[in-house]
Amino acid sequence: MARLKDGDISGLQKAAILLISLGPERSAGIFKHLKEEEIEELTLEIANTRSVTPQVKEEVINEFYEVCLAQQYIAEGGITYAKELLEKALGSEKALDVISKLTASLQVKPFEFVRKTEASQLINFIQDEHPQTIALILSYLPPGQASLIISALPPDRQADVARRIAVMDRTSPDVIKEVEKVLESKLTSLVNQDYTIIGGVDAVVEILNTVDRGTEKHIMETLEIEEPELADEIRKKMFVFEDVLLLDDRAIQRVLRDVDNNDLAVALKGSNEQVQNAIFNNLSKRLAVMIREDMEFMGPVRMKDVEEAQQKIVNIIRKLEDAGEIVISRGGGDEIVV
Repeated sequence: MARLKDGDISGLQKAAILLISLGPERSAGIFKHLKEEEIEELTLEIANTRSVTPQVKEEVINEFYEVCLAQQYIAEGGITYAKELLEKALGSEKALDVISKLTASLQVKPFEFVRKTEASQLINFIQDEHPQTIALILSYLPPGQASLIISALPPDRQADVARRIAVMDRTSPDVIKEVEKVLESKLTSLVNQDYTIIGGVDAVVEILNTVDRGTEKHIMETLEIEEPELADEIRKKMFVFEDVLLLDDRAIQRVLRDVDNNDLAVALKGSNEQVQNAIFNNLSKRLAVMIREDMEFMGPVRMKDVEEAQQKIVNIIRKLEDAGEIVISRGGGDEIVV
């Protein structure tokens, strides 16, 4: 039986045929996970689909199954693992075709082989590289793995690497490929976009939120001297108001002693129910009732005022942590109290 060629029917048509084949109940379940414009496009396409031959229907379902299989293999063991299993099941040509179709949609990142390497081995592997190269690699790693590596770097290089991650914006694929080549990467063929967006303040914040407190403090103190504006931007993002859930009851009670009741009411006005419960559970019943009444009677509050009130409380939390009066649960070992 001849297989469908890419030019025979569009991806939208394939999706419509698949949904028709799955039936209304399963299709309705899929629609719940789609955007409004996607639902509109698919609905229109389904309405315009008059008939589908059994052969086309079978081909579309088979293609969907192959893609799902590839996604499962990638989740289990990565691209290389998926390719090996698909080659055994589908043959080399079809396996490569399925993997190629998934590459863009999965946004597979370079340095996948690095993410599977033990941090202790990786440190020895990259510690002598240029700080910019280290920053590039760490930008692609999970925060936990990156934090272990940046903590193990010499103190004079930690802040330099953190700064380079924070100011990193877009990196040419040629540069990425060259670094991967040096690191014996197997993923250079997968970098097919004009530019890959990496790094940034959010990336370094995730890493710093995971490292031990000593490493974080050294990096931030250095950045405050060399890049004060950048340090301020990083610090504002390192602990947001919702992270109060990382504190235990004793710490929350200590923080609340220094918080103005009006600021607390405004801050809670824009927070979720879980955060509100964590706060109210650590207030006296009388004060909790009073704060709730204040929140109710104050009416609508500008988001700017909510953010300012929340930032005041965050600043109190960070000040108490610096003084050693409270502990914020983080990825390093400094949250262990004996």
